[in-house]
Amino acid sequence: MPSILVVEDSPTMRQLITFAMKRIANARVIEATDGVDALKKLSSEKVDLILADINMPVMDGLKLVSLVKNNQSYKDIPVIIVTTEGAKEDKDRAMAIGADAYLAKPIQTQELIRLVNSFIGS
Repeated sequence: MPSILVVEDSPTMRQLITFAMKRIANARVIEATDGVDALKKLSSEKVDLILADINMPVMDGLKLVSLVKNNQSYKDIPVIIVTTEGAKEDKDRAMAIGADAYLAKPIQTQELIRLVNSFIGS
């Protein structure tokens, strides 16, 4: 049963992504409002995949990716960046610090589901 951590500060966007993730068989969705909240959830929950926005208050998605990828306990968790930052340099930066995939908003639900499935292999 895959656990997916959705890290997004916008309640509307978080709801949209969570709703899409619930279409994946047996997926359990954990929601976080920013990077700090996400790290808190990671320390207490087993997570199989992280979907994170870049622009968030407190701790942004890039900082989160770098902390996750530099932590022995979490470094193997795939991280997909879902963001309005469609610029090539943002994508390159995210991939350089260890993001596993990058999806620009507006997201296509089917594409997001397919991408997540390619990592959790259900």
